[in-house]
Amino acid sequence: MAHAQVHEPDSAMTREPFLAWVDQQPTGRFERIDGIAVAMAPEHAVHNLRKGSARDALRRAVGDAGLTTCHVFGDGMTVQVENSDFEPDALLRCGPRVPGDSTKVGDPLVLVEVLSPDSGTRERATKLRAYFKLPSVQHYLIVWPEEQRIVRHSRMQNDQIATQVFTSGEIRPDPPGPTVTVEEFYAD
Repeated sequence: MAHAQVHEPDSAMTREPFLAWVDQQPTGRFERIDGIAVAMAPEHAVHNLRKGSARDALRRAVGDAGLTTCHVFGDGMTVQVENSDFEPDALLRCGPRVPGDSTKVGDPLVLVEVLSPDSGTRERATKLRAYFKLPSVQHYLIVWPEEQRIVRHSRMQNDQIATQVFTSGEIRPDPPGPTVTVEEFYAD
């Protein structure tokens, strides 16, 4: 099977040229990190299972909590932060419904990233700093794909970030307040 060759741009791009460039690509998914277009690696099965479980767990928790103005999105929605455009694996936002033709979410409350072999440092450092630049972000969950471990970074009242590691049991990202379990993220 032949694959289309994609060449990442040699220089930094602003948002609009990046989005136009992405639309012209024959294949692949891309993020823009500090202005640089970065190809996302092909997804492994365990990564896909984990992000699906995360999305499903958040959706169940939002429904159980009766949070009727909150919505959970899977990957594919863009979160724009300064000079970067990220595609988290799942996100939760509350408020008016996002327009049906939108490709971005500007005010996520909870963001989820499942680590992949090529992006672990990016999720654990670069995205951590970037995501909390958005005033709406209250929680950032980093999910290990094969080891049952989730790290939750939460915004505190003084804008400090508190970090907790969960290997089992309940995680309650409050606000907005739904309860998920580590086990749900690993149920496949």
